[in-house]
Formats: sequence, structure tokens, C-alpha cells
Amino acid sequence: MEIQQLIGGKFVAAISGRTYDRLDPFTGKLATRTPASGLQDVAAAVEAASAAFPAWSKTGPGQRRALLLKAADILASKTDEFAGLMITETGGTAPWAGFNVMLAAGILREAASMTTQIQGEVIPSDKPGTLSMALRTPVGVCLGIAPWNAPVILGTRAIAMALACGNTVILKASEACPGMHVLIGRALVEAGLPDGVVNVITNAPEDAAAIVKALIEAPAVKRVNFTGSTKVGRIIGELCGRNLKPALLELGGKAPFVVLEDADIDAAVNGAIFGAFANMGQICMSTERLVVHESIADEFAAKLSARASQLPAGDPRGHVVLGSLVSLEAAEKMEALVADGLDKGASLAAGGKRHGSVFEATLLDGVAPGMRIYDEESFGPVKSIIRVKDEEEAIRIANDTEYGLSSSVYSRDIRRAMAVAARIETGICHINGPTVHDEAQMPFGGVKASGFGRFGGKAGIEAFTDLRWITVEDPNQHYPF
Repeated sequence: MEIQQLIGGKFVAAISGRTYDRLDPFTGKLATRTPASGLQDVAAAVEAASAAFPAWSKTGPGQRRALLLKAADILASKTDEFAGLMITETGGTAPWAGFNVMLAAGILREAASMTTQIQGEVIPSDKPGTLSMALRTPVGVCLGIAPWNAPVILGTRAIAMALACGNTVILKASEACPGMHVLIGRALVEAGLPDGVVNVITNAPEDAAAIVKALIEAPAVKRVNFTGSTKVGRIIGELCGRNLKPALLELGGKAPFVVLEDADIDAAVNGAIFGAFANMGQICMSTERLVVHESIADEFAAKLSARASQLPAGDPRGHVVLGSLVSLEAAEKMEALVADGLDKGASLAAGGKRHGSVFEATLLDGVAPGMRIYDEESFGPVKSIIRVKDEEEAIRIANDTEYGLSSSVYSRDIRRAMAVAARIETGICHINGPTVHDEAQMPFGGVKASGFGRFGGKAGIEAFTDLRWITVEDPNQHYPF
């Protein structure tokens, strides 16, 4: 499928004419052919977004809301198109695409609702006759860099609130799913957003570093948000710091799923099977570590393993829960993690086999420090069961990671669970619910190496506006000289 990028309201090729082929990870056939942008394309996108900013920033909240609501409906109408691209570009399943589009449309609707919530305050002044105000104002051009794993959700999240706040945007598409990210831009253009307000540029993997550097360094770009790996997030954060540009970073995770001895075991298994294996575990908040009290660990492991063993895996075009991983290399990494764990004393409780780019739902029991799976974010369907002797050890293990995005605690004693949740070092914690959970209006983000800043609802307004102090004063006030 031939796809063009979006710059200045037009779908165009790269100025150089170069293209990049994204291959279907399951079949190896061509999925999409997209422009391989260079620095000239970056300059064109920045210029288009800059030119569109003055008018868009002064567009009334009602009009911005109406356009975003229309875009949400148009996006939702393209579910089948997104599903086709999800299967061929990333190996994901059609149900995962459907969920992506549903939540992405919700993100646009939530952003639309925020256009009238961008509020300031009047602050009492010591100076007589002075009206002193704090006002939130648009910042200019906002850059969003989105990943491939939840492409419609995260591509939309990267730009929706920025648009609602009166900014213009550039979305740098992921090299793994350029078609899906351009399709988001198409929905917004079809809704009637003015030329240049939304721009989506695509690039070949080998050009990514130069493209990102040029975008961040462009003087007109005032805000940057990035969702992706902690490794790349550190590079983005360093570039932003060097250029004194605020960054919102949502990075990797190693989510602990703590099951205390008084938990409802069947409920915990139900939450774990979803949190661990949704989208083959390729979600930043996927359950990575099942931290279970030793007194119930045998029952929990047996029930979870039985469920995991029944999850169908294979061609994402079929009726499967686990489709293809994003690449053959990702599936081969799963093999390596399993082999390392078994070599160092873990036992295989479920799965463990690779079929091309497909990997079965896999559980390693008896995982301990020193194994790769203990520390590394698997970002796939290989999960660890870690047995602990008491609540204190469960909390220590939960926090024994550089990451801090999502977490879960299962207990019938809610006050106890609240106390444990308060001590787990993550930006998100769900009590008696899976680690995988997102809603458009919630403050989403992490701590530690999982990044900083928050997407969603009113928290997102702060990320995409400047807070300015404005006064109206007595022109005839007295000065000391």
C-alpha cells in the first residue's frame, strides 16, 4: 500500500522522492510504502505548523471542540482500515485495532471537552488597584513522537490535547506503523482542521535520529512528547534539555502484579491473564512480574498456567489472542529470555515455544535476581512468577526495578491494599484490577525510568500550555523615584 505523509494540509511524497518499505512481520510481504523524509521535509512541516499557529491559537473553544468531536467520529468510522493496517504493519490483531480506535476516539472527545477547561485564576495583589491574573495560553508548535505498540491510541494521544489547547502539531510517525499514524492525520484533515494545524511525517529507520534532532532543535517547536523505550527516552530528554524545551516522556515499564495471601485467587488470575498477554505483552503497562505470596503461589501458578496454555497464538488474521510480535527479532528475544531463566533455575510453567514471529503465552516460575527476565522489560508474552514470603518482601520486589509506570495489588482487605499501593513506586496503581488500564481523562504517566509528566484530562492541559502572569494596573500609581 502506497501512503503519503501530511504536510501543510496536503498528502505529499518526500522532497527527495525516497521511500521506505514496512514489511508485514508475519508474512514478510510489503505492508506499506511511505515517504522517507529528510531535513527538507522537517523544515516544511515546521514551517507549515508555524504558519498555521496564529489563526488556530485564536480559534474559539467551541469551534475547536466541534472539529475534534467530528474527527473522533471520522476516526471511529475507519476502524476496518486501521485493523487492516494493524495486522500488516505490526502483526497485531483486529480486536486490538478495534480497541485502539475506540480509545483513540475517546481521547479526541476528552480533548474536545477540555477546550473550555483551560482556565486561569485571579491572584490577590499587594499593589493597590491591580488586577493580577494567571492565564494558560497556547505555546506554539508541539512535536509528538509515538510508538507502534498501541499505534492509534498513542498516536492520537501525542497530539489531541495539544490541539485542544490551541497549538499546532507535528506527529513523527513510527517506522513500524507509518500507515496507521498517517491515517490519524487523515481523519483530522477530513474533519476540517485548517491546513498546517496537523502534520504527520514519516521516515526510514536509519534517518530517525537526524529527523528527531532536527525537529527538537527547530526554534518554532516549543513542546515535545515522546512515548517509547527508556533508552530512546533518555536521548530525547537530553536533546530537549540541551535546547531548553519541556518534554513529556512516557517510557518503559516492568509492572509488578502483587498478589497478597488474602487475595481472591480466581479474580487475580483473571486480571493477570489480561494484563500479561493483551497485545502479546507489547504494552508499556503490561504485567511483567507476578509477585505472589508463597502460601497461595502454587494454586495461583497452576490456575494461571492453565489459562495461559489455552490462549490461541498464530496468524493475526485468524481467531487468535496472540498474533505476531512486531518483528522476528522480538520473538527471538523471547527465546533468549526463556533459555536464560531456565538455565539459571526457573521452571517453565506454560508456553515457551516460538513459531516464526509468533511466541506462545509463557510463564517462568521461580524467577529470581540474576535472571535477565527479572530485570529486563520483556515487552512480549514471557512473564515471571516471583514467590515472596510476606508483604514486606512483596513491596521490596515490586520496587526492585528502575521502572515505575503501572502496578496492581490484589487483596480482599482494601485498607491493606491501599497501604501497599502507597508504598509501590509507580505513577499508576490498580487495586484488584489489571496493570493494563487506560482512560482518556486520567492522569497517565510514570516515575523513575518510566519518565515524567502526565497525559490525560486536566493534567494534560498543563503539559501543552504556558502559565503566564498578566496584570492590569493603575496607570497613575506612585513610584519611589
